[in-house]
Amino acid sequence: MTSATLTTPSTAERVRSACARGSGAMLVADDVAPATTPVHHLLPGGSFAVTLPNASALAVRARAAGTDGVAAVLELTDYAPLPLREPVRSLVWIRGRVQSVPEHAVRAMVDMIATDHPNPALLDVGSGQELLLLEAESVVVADAAGAETVGLHDLMAAAPDPFCEFESAWLQHLDTDHPEVLARLAGKLPAPLRRGRVRPLGLDRYGVRLRVEGIDGDHDVRLPFGEPVHDVPGLGRAIRLLMGCPFVNGLRARRM
Repeated sequence: MTSATLTTPSTAERVRSACARGSGAMLVADDVAPATTPVHHLLPGGSFAVTLPNASALAVRARAAGTDGVAAVLELTDYAPLPLREPVRSLVWIRGRVQSVPEHAVRAMVDMIATDHPNPALLDVGSGQELLLLEAESVVVADAAGAETVGLHDLMAAAPDPFCEFESAWLQHLDTDHPEVLARLAGKLPAPLRRGRVRPLGLDRYGVRLRVEGIDGDHDVRLPFGEPVHDVPGLGRAIRLLMGCPFVNGLRARRM
C-alpha cells in the first residue's frame, strides 16, 4: 500500500496523538478514588511514565506494593477543542500494573521525558507529585465508529500526528475567524448534512474532520486530502485544494 492511498491515521497513530495532546487523563484502580495524572508519557520500552499526587491513595498503594505493582487503567480522554454537544472525540484505555520509580532513577527519567516532551508538570515531580511507571498490558481505543484493540508493538512503531500539538489552536481559529473557509469545506458534504450546524472537529495529516450537529443527531465526516502531508506549507496547500481554491500554488488573479 502506498502512502497516497492512506486516508485516515492508523489506530496506533490516533493513540499516540491522544497521548501527545494530553486533553485529560486519569489513573483508575479498584477500591481507590481515580487520580488525575498530568504526565502520561510513552517510554521507549513500552511503559508509560505517569505522575500522581504523593498523597493520593493509588500512589500510596503503589509504594507499598513494591515491584509487584498495582493493577490499574490509564484512561485518556480526547476532547474536541470547541464547545460541541458531544465534546469527547475518543477514549483510550491502557491497562497494566503501576509501580513507583526508584528514587535514584527519578531525575534521569524526568530529564529523558523533558527532552522528548517538555511538559511543565514535570517540574512538580518531587514537590507534591510522584513519578510512577505503568507497565502496559493492553490498549483499547473507542470513538463514534466503535472500539478497537491496539498492539503494543504497533503503538511503539507509530508516531503522533505532526500537527496534533497545534490542532486545537488551528481549529479554534478556523471556527472563530474564517467562516468562509468552513463554508467552502461544508460545501463538500452530502446535501442532507448541510442542513445541520457544521463545526470543525479534527485535523491531521490525512485530512479534516467536520462535526454536523443536526436535529437527528450528530454526524462526523472526514474530508481526506489527496495525499498525506508532513509540514505546514503542505497542509496549507492541501486545505486549499480541498476547498477547490484555483490559486493553490500561490498564483494571483490577473488584473483587468
